[in-house]
Formats: sequence, structure tokens, C-alpha cells
Amino acid sequence: MQTQKIIQHIINWLRDYAVQARAQGFVVGVSGGIDSAVVSTLCAQTALPTLLLNMPIRQKIDQFDRAAEHIAALVAQYANARGETVDLTPTFEQFERTVLTGSLKSPNQDLAMANTRSRLRMTALYYYGQINGLLVAGTGNKVEDFGVGFFTKYGDGGVDISPIADLLKTQVYAIAKELGIAQSIQTAAPTDGLWDGERTDEQQMGASYPELERAMAQFERGITRDALSGREQEVFDIFVKLNRATQHKIQPIPVCTIPKEYL
Repeated sequence: MQTQKIIQHIINWLRDYAVQARAQGFVVGVSGGIDSAVVSTLCAQTALPTLLLNMPIRQKIDQFDRAAEHIAALVAQYANARGETVDLTPTFEQFERTVLTGSLKSPNQDLAMANTRSRLRMTALYYYGQINGLLVAGTGNKVEDFGVGFFTKYGDGGVDISPIADLLKTQVYAIAKELGIAQSIQTAAPTDGLWDGERTDEQQMGASYPELERAMAQFERGITRDALSGREQEVFDIFVKLNRATQHKIQPIPVCTIPKEYL
């Protein structure tokens, strides 16, 4: 993989898109994870105004600290970058109190509240984006966005542009190494940071990103589960199950086409 060429291509693409959209620059939610670290760095390297938001919601201290340290490093290195901490914990907890005291109960409440964290962050990103004329830069990679749908609809999936959505997770790590992203971020276990208890991505999905990437490639080549065995077959089944269950996120919003004779 030609990492330097990919880096420059994304930087040029970001800059060109912002200019054509008549946007001032970018706003990025920085989580302390690898994807947001790479995207925020690439945005900062466009030389366009880049706002970096650390948006804790009952966040684990190591996640918050990694995000804060990354933002501080970018602000120190790039004159066009600035950072803000937006504590969304009180907003989230007020929402939580409001909905959980209602009469409607469901076993899906925990997942719904986890996704609410992501959607609150999306709302904050668009608020700061709109008042500053900035585009919301997404941090989803190819496996998450188009393979297993591991993102929140209208949460971290609600963005204006997706600079790394054509890169696999392992490729994002290669870009991060080339960019000199902090080792604490490069070695941290991937997590969505949406739960009070620590849940890594691998724990939630049942497979690591390299395993899912291999299964995604097999699926795209038309390989069937019967051609596989052992752990490969197990991960292939996980991938197919997640891919089928999240098509409502992976595919564009369906539009009901009205017959012309009805109009």
C-alpha cells in the first residue's frame, strides 16, 4: 500500500470538496480511537480551519485522555486547528431520566441508550459545524460502513463526508503509523465508547477486524461457508449475519417511487 500517496490523495480530496462546497473547513469528533485520530490529522493537514471536539459522555478516563492529548498535539502543530471539550454527560443524563421514567419499556433500552450517545454527539458536531461553516467529517472505515454496519444510524453515521470509508481498518492503522499518531492510540483496543462498561469492538462483534476483513473479501469473491472450516467458517458466519442484519444502514434510504400515472 502506497501510504504517502493515499494520505496526499485524501488531503487533496478533502480540500477540493470543501472549496467546491464553499465550506470553511471541517469539524471532527475525536474519540481517542484510531479512526478519528487519522481523520482529524488529515483534515488538519489540508490547512483549512479544523475544529476538533472531545465530547465525553460518562467517558472512560483513558479514552478521554487519549482524545485530549491528540487534540492538543494537533493544535500545537497546525495553526489552522483548534480544539474544544463539550461535556455532553448532563445532556445525556437528562434525556436518560426523561425516557426511562416513561411507561414504554423494552429489552432494547440499553442498546438504544448507547446509540443515543452517538446521536447526541452527531447533534453537537452539526451545531458547531453550522455556526462555523464547517463540514462534519466522518470517521467510519470500509469494514464498519459497508461490511458489518458497525455504526449508529444518524449518530456517527450522520456525516457530510467520509474520508477513510474506502480503507480497511488494517489500512487505517498503516496510515496512522505513517502520520505518526501517538502509540497510545495505535495500541488501544478499538471500542465505540458507547457503554458504561468497557466493551471492545471485538467483544461486541465476536471477531477482530483482520478476521472480518478476510471474511469480507471471501464474501465479495463469492466464496461460500462450505469452502471454509474452523475459525474461518465461524467468522464468515459472523460477517454474513451482521451484513444481512445491517443492510438498512449500509444501503441508501429507500424511497417509495410513485407511479407517474398517480401523479
